[in-house]
Amino acid sequence: MSDQFQPVIGIIGGSGIYDIDGLEGREWKRVFTPWGEPSDEMLFGTLGGVRCVFLPRHGKGHPLPPSALNYRANIDALKRSGVTDVISLSAVGSLRAQLPPGHFVIVDQFIDRTFAREKSFFGPGCVAHVSVAHPTCPRLSDAAEAAGQEIGLPMTRGATYLVMEGPQFSTKAESELYRAWGCDVIGMTNMPEAKLAREAELCYASVAMVTDFDCWHPDHDHVTVDQVVKVLQGNAEKARALVKALIPRIGAPRGACPAGCDRALEYALITAPEKRDPALLAKLDAVAGRVLNAA
Repeated sequence: MSDQFQPVIGIIGGSGIYDIDGLEGREWKRVFTPWGEPSDEMLFGTLGGVRCVFLPRHGKGHPLPPSALNYRANIDALKRSGVTDVISLSAVGSLRAQLPPGHFVIVDQFIDRTFAREKSFFGPGCVAHVSVAHPTCPRLSDAAEAAGQEIGLPMTRGATYLVMEGPQFSTKAESELYRAWGCDVIGMTNMPEAKLAREAELCYASVAMVTDFDCWHPDHDHVTVDQVVKVLQGNAEKARALVKALIPRIGAPRGACPAGCDRALEYALITAPEKRDPALLAKLDAVAGRVLNAA
């Protein structure tokens, strides 16, 4: 990797965020991947001269539930499009009284309780083990916090996100259990997304937008979609403002990531070169090309 390069910013829009305003040279394009179809076409453009790629996580109009998302295709499509830094925007429920609806949370940890999703680009024929001890990029999280402060967003830095399978919301017993585990917010989409971003050597930050108190709260024991949608609409406007403030902070030429996100595969491949499956290697061309081509 050269000393300095021009970042390309990927934005994954969660529930309620199906477009990004203010991009110049806007063009929706479908990106094909060896892992199948991404959620939708992706929006290419620039913001303040910074190249950006936007992906609506659930597709425009929200046709895809969390368990049906092709997370591998989404991350591969971003990487294949030149993206280096990913900002993930997600709707969540709150497990803490101090994180009310309308609040934004910069997530730094996850507990993955999903079970019906493909969670790795690697497998038989090319085994790899990456570290996700610290699954988000501190540099991007710092920038998101500063951008939120700049525009006056109600925001908390540092939280644990419980990722459930869904699509149903929690039972009250589950909600209380997750609170006892020390979780702060609950959602359905950031895993395996964050793990796959790490495998793809992408810097990744998660900004969670609280839509409701989960059912642990005595005044919110029955979460309904209409309640959530009302808050979603307000959060979406705030999220777009956050993106506009954030892009200039992370779009300047930079060097390697201090946290090593962009070198996560450096020592992760364990399969001997002569035992690697050529068919799988071909699918890994975008995700792992840096290390495979160097081998």
